[in-house]
Amino acid sequence: ATIPRRRESPRVTLDLAPDPHAAHDRAHPHMDRRRFEKLRRGRLAPEARLDLHGMTSERAHGALVAFILAAHGTGLRLVLVITGKGRQGDADAHAPHRHGVLRHSLPHWLNAPPLAGRVLQLAPAHQSHGGGGAFYVYLRRIR
Repeated sequence: ATIPRRRESPRVTLDLAPDPHAAHDRAHPHMDRRRFEKLRRGRLAPEARLDLHGMTSERAHGALVAFILAAHGTGLRLVLVITGKGRQGDADAHAPHRHGVLRHSLPHWLNAPPLAGRVLQLAPAHQSHGGGGAFYVYLRRIR
């Protein structure tokens, strides 16, 4: 008599953090609606860009703070922050994990001091500017 072998269940990968792009797609724009639509469609060119690819979370946070403070201080309004999409490799089959640590951390960093008062709008970048691996950051005017 043969005993039937038990089949392994398929591996499931979970991303427990909410997608920051989905939240910002539905978010009410804090900027002029017409300008926001141009931004969303990739018709506004970023005045500066920061690429955080390959950085640790700590290093990326420091670079972001310095970049936003400098951009705001010089009167720039629209900057592009490239976070990348995150690694898509295999993880522990039994423990849920999330991809794209920088991508998920960016909205939190921008809403915390010292950047919170300088950022007017955060929106996912158009495909021509990086798509799912980048964000537009629209800065407040200096008063």
